[in-house]
This record gives sequence, C-alpha cells and structure tokens, in this order.
Amino acid sequence: MVSQQSKWLTLSLFNLSIVALAGFVLRYKIVYSLPFIDQKHLLHGHSHFAFAGWISLALMTFMIGYLAKHGLVNSFASYRSLLVTQVIASYGMLISFPIQGYGLFSISFSTLSILVSYIFMFRFWRDVNKLNYVSVAHAWFKAALLFNSLSSLGAFSLAFMMANQINHQNWYLSAVYFFLHFQYNGWFFFACMGLFISTCENLGIPTKPTKIIYQIFVLACIPTYYLSALWMPMYTAVYMMVVISASAQFIGLYLFAKFLFNHRAIFSTHLSKPALVILFMSFIAFSIKISLQLGSTYPPLSELAFGFRPIVIAYLHLVLLGMISTFLLGNMLVVEHLQFTNVSKWGIGIFISGIIVNECILMAQGIAGISYESLPYTNESLLIAAGSMYTGILLVVIGSFLSNKNAYSKS
Repeated sequence: MVSQQSKWLTLSLFNLSIVALAGFVLRYKIVYSLPFIDQKHLLHGHSHFAFAGWISLALMTFMIGYLAKHGLVNSFASYRSLLVTQVIASYGMLISFPIQGYGLFSISFSTLSILVSYIFMFRFWRDVNKLNYVSVAHAWFKAALLFNSLSSLGAFSLAFMMANQINHQNWYLSAVYFFLHFQYNGWFFFACMGLFISTCENLGIPTKPTKIIYQIFVLACIPTYYLSALWMPMYTAVYMMVVISASAQFIGLYLFAKFLFNHRAIFSTHLSKPALVILFMSFIAFSIKISLQLGSTYPPLSELAFGFRPIVIAYLHLVLLGMISTFLLGNMLVVEHLQFTNVSKWGIGIFISGIIVNECILMAQGIAGISYESLPYTNESLLIAAGSMYTGILLVVIGSFLSNKNAYSKS
C-alpha cells in the first residue's frame, strides 16, 4: 500500500512539472508571440505556485512524515485538511494570477496560503514538542516555521501596494526581497537542513556538532536580508553588520563541509549513489550561493549584480532549482519515494542538466551585459534549457508513477 507521505510527494512532484511547464511558456513567449498570455501575470502565477504548490507542499509533507516516524502515527490524517487547503490555495494562485494579476481572487488565495502556514507552524510546533525524541533537527524546523511566518510581512506589504496602486520603487523592491529572502534563506533552507539532520541521525551520525552551524545561520538570517537591499542608503553600522553576517555564513559553510567530510564513509555506505550525487550537487549550489552572498558585500560587485536582471534571475534559480529543488529530489530518493529506474534516472539527469545550462546562459548573458554586449541566440538557448527541465521532471513524475503502480493498485 502506498503511504500517505508518498501520495502527497507524488502530488508535489506533479506540481513541479506544472511549474516547469509554466517556465517553458514564459521563455517561449519571449521568443515567439503568445498575445493571449500576459507575461507578468503568468510570472506571478508561476512563482507563487512554485513556492506553495511545489516546495512548501513537499516540505510540509516531509515534516509531517518526520512526526509520523517518531511516534505520531496518525499525523497525515490530522494534517490532511491543512494539506488539502494548501493545494487549493496553490492551484487558486496558479489560475487567478495569470488571469488578473494582483486582484481579489489572487490575493485571497495568497492570503489563504499564508494562513495555512500560520496554522501549520502552531500545530507542528505543538506536535514536535510532544515527541519523546529530542533532536537538533527540531531547532532547524522551528526556525524555518518562524522565518516562513516572517516572510508573510513582505507578501502582505506587496499585495497592499499592488491593490492600492502604490508605485514606490524602493518600497516595492524592499517588500519583494523581504519575502524572497525569508522564503529562500529562511523557510526553505532551514526546513531542508532539518530534514538532512534527521537523515544523519537515522544513519547514527552524532549531530551535536551541527548546533553551532544552526546558531550561525539563525543569527545571520535577519541581517543578511540587507544583502538584497545594498542599493538603498544604509548606515555604516548596518553595513558592517551585514558584512559580519555574510562572513559568519561562510564560516558556517566551512563547518558544514567539514561535518560532511568527517562522515563521508557513513554517507557512502548507507545512501545510494544517485542520492549522494544529487545531494552533493545541492551542496555545491549552496556553497556557490553563500560565496556569492559574501562577494556581494563588495559594493562594486553588488551594483553590478543588481543592475543586470539575468544575474538576479540566475541567483534566484540557483537557490530555488539548484539548491532547494535538487535537495528535495535527493531526499525523495533517501526516503525511497523515488526509485532510480531508467525513466527516473534519465529524468533527473535531463532536469539537472537543464538547470546547469540555464545558469550558465543567464550568467553569460549578465556578464555580457556588463560590457554592453549581447550574445546571439540567448533567448532560444534559454527556451531549450526550460524545455529540458520540463521534459526531465515529466519523466521523473512518470517514473515515480510507474515505480509505485503496483502499490497504488493495492491501496
């Protein structure tokens, strides 16, 4: 019988395929004409659905699975209505944003998703405290939930400005980056780390040394928001705090790399090679992200980064796709939701190849833009990369279905 966790993870994977399809359509519209589609509105639907329907749904599912594994056997039954509401809100945003942009329905579904995150925070916090099992992962999970709630302030501010047609560029960008920062570097990152720490504990690896890593990143999370706002006037004391936080994160990266290296034998013994490779790629993306954040504290580099849209998009995709989405796929292999069949193997390979090509092209486009040059066939190449990601994840979904077909027929 297929577990409740597998059913929700299958849905989240299917949602990722929709995210990839929307991304392909966005790239297609840049190259060819699609007059019946509003590019900006579809972009909003694409991004909101990616956050709520793919990543948040997958993270919530894994975290509920964690509760189930450690004693709360009816966890999925008790959280079912919350997960269903999250799915309704996600599809509501996917449909309403492309039709009306920021309007009554899209803001309502977005608000519903935020309310789900609040309820999930209180319920998961309560339930994890009931466990007789004390883990470092609990601290990561709790920080993730707090940062997820904090990010909603940016979303509410943005929705208010959109609904009231307040066109203040600095306020608008500040709200956008506030939401993105505490989603990417808060909710997504800390939840993924909690899941990884729980995997380490399952393998018998002592995780007490990771407490200092947690402390570094939790203390740095709020100050590093200003890395996204270095284009604004800033007091010297605030800037120095940002530099110190970015440097501390780099130290945290080093300690985490050392932790992984010290236990490499256990990982290679107990985890499958495909899972190791995918998780390692996620770590590489994480390392690049932390390095870029530290580099952006140098004002000339920061001005260049925020001055060229392809570089900003490359960074956002590096985190969302290269780091977070790749980790989630790797974790699905760890919990054996995904079986590494020929179909899923090709799917994951094509998907990750599409991510790498997409990043390389965007960075090349941004670097060329710095010298006011243009690269030929850039948009066409990005369209091919988007098509590769969609094709790859579609194969992963098909592979997931085929590998669980017998179990589904029995359930």
